[in-house]
Amino acid sequence: MSEAKTFFNNYATEFSEIYGTDNSFINTILNPILRKSMRLRFEKTMMYCQPMHGKTALDIGCGPGHYSVALAKSGADKVVGLDFSSEMIKIAKGKASLAAISDKCHFIVKDVFNHYTAEKFNYSIIMGVMDYISDPEKMIDHVFSLTQEMAFFSFPASGGLLAFQRRVRYRKRCPLFLYDINQLEEIFNKTSVRHYSIEKISRDYFVSVKI
Repeated sequence: MSEAKTFFNNYATEFSEIYGTDNSFINTILNPILRKSMRLRFEKTMMYCQPMHGKTALDIGCGPGHYSVALAKSGADKVVGLDFSSEMIKIAKGKASLAAISDKCHFIVKDVFNHYTAEKFNYSIIMGVMDYISDPEKMIDHVFSLTQEMAFFSFPASGGLLAFQRRVRYRKRCPLFLYDINQLEEIFNKTSVRHYSIEKISRDYFVSVKI
């Protein structure tokens, strides 16, 4: 995990810009193609988390706070964002401040495996995180212990040219884990989770877990 932490601290600003809305070539031409999975998993998460009024959410690996801020703006009582990258958390706090929702968003520099609390959240969001987790069963069970309603995971798909290219790009960055549907079913069947669904969305699998 130390390699991933170093990588994302250095990558924080560039990663945040993926969610940009300006009319640059990257946002108007490249991102709709290369980042389609990111858009789809965001849309699905927001759809399944509605209505958010009176609800709480835990955003694990919150990065620059894209999900946390959106959930708070849609009516959440409280959103806690965890990330082991201090640079990501700095960006997330700035976004919450600009959106005037800092009172609802609580961002913490922390590895989720060190986050133990009696508080359970209505929803847990785990997007773009499982790519870097060497023990997925442990992560799933830990998330399960922090959630009282639903949890949403993304897992990167292992097949295709883009997955191969990603493996090559990440070879010198940090460990990367890709999955197929059979692996995911085997993983979830080993956990304490009993109700889950797996959807293929572009380059990812979107997994919804009911508690």
